[in-house]
Amino acid sequence: MMEYYQENIPDEYLILKEGQLYERIARAREKLGKSLVILGHHYQRDEVIQFADYTGDSYKLSRLASENTEAKYIVFCGVHFMAESANILAAGGQIVILPDIEAGCSMADMAHIDQVNECWEYLNGIAAGKIIPATYINSSAEIKAFCGKQGGAVCTSSNAAAVFKWAFSHAEKLLFFPDEHLGRNTAYYHLNIPLDEMVVWDPVKVNGGLSREEIEHARIILWKGFCSVHMQFNEQQIKSVRQTYPGIRVIVHPECTFEVVQSADESGSTEHIIKQVSNALDGTKWAVGTEIHLVNRLAKWNPGKLVICLSRISCLCATMFRISPERLLWILENLLQGKVVNRIEVSSEVRSYSKRALDRMLSIT
Repeated sequence: MMEYYQENIPDEYLILKEGQLYERIARAREKLGKSLVILGHHYQRDEVIQFADYTGDSYKLSRLASENTEAKYIVFCGVHFMAESANILAAGGQIVILPDIEAGCSMADMAHIDQVNECWEYLNGIAAGKIIPATYINSSAEIKAFCGKQGGAVCTSSNAAAVFKWAFSHAEKLLFFPDEHLGRNTAYYHLNIPLDEMVVWDPVKVNGGLSREEIEHARIILWKGFCSVHMQFNEQQIKSVRQTYPGIRVIVHPECTFEVVQSADESGSTEHIIKQVSNALDGTKWAVGTEIHLVNRLAKWNPGKLVICLSRISCLCATMFRISPERLLWILENLLQGKVVNRIEVSSEVRSYSKRALDRMLSIT
């Protein structure tokens, strides 16, 4: 994994009162003017996202920032791989900053480049020329670069089905990482690939824990990885919420398990969930299986509907939560002094191959 240096935030920022924080952030934003763009991911806390110029999922935000050529500084209030994607797509001269370098993604960390290279070598010893790689955008820049180098592509939860179909037009088998659940749900529900034609590669086991025969039979090799937030939803929660709220519709993210997606009324990307709930009639009831900050925001946006989290336990993205108003202010006031802290800069080679994989995605979708 690429390494970045985390600077320590001074204690003086950590003791500021809310009013002082917000006033100073607003003042810094105004002084930086058009040279600054702040991106806020859907899962970000309200105290931070209120200052975002754009909100959305990781790819949408990266694309919007790259199109804003007036902005020299891109402050990404999200997690590590998102800031890397923004840097890959950024226009020349744009500087990408992550307020907290430790704001990572456990799913992205489940696919390390050394493990992927080892897997690829083994699979090609069995199915040389018959397999193509694809990675979820929730992955490191190095994994995206691997796909770019090996003729593969990146996908989002919105266009995964299109990328999978493209892959099968070029090869007999697909290696997909790092989220096995998105891969399985996409293949089964959108491509009608049976479950017995999918196997899971476990990077901690010898040869992924798979026999030669299993790999030869499989059409899709799924990486053993998952989102810690979406793994918190289960079938019992769906049964319980339907008993408590008759007529409620259950909508979940495809990063949930196959069983949860199968039990829900529908599934889809974050943008799909927002669209479905927002366009629904007043009086409708929704149980949403995704990160709690987005669910709470959906409830505020739709006062004429009942919108609740599928789980009674707060499903929080803990690493996203590391981005705080205090850190945002610290970043902005450093920029006012001409200092850049917590910069995210992908190496030129990795950036080149990563962009190749992202460009393939765009050409497909």
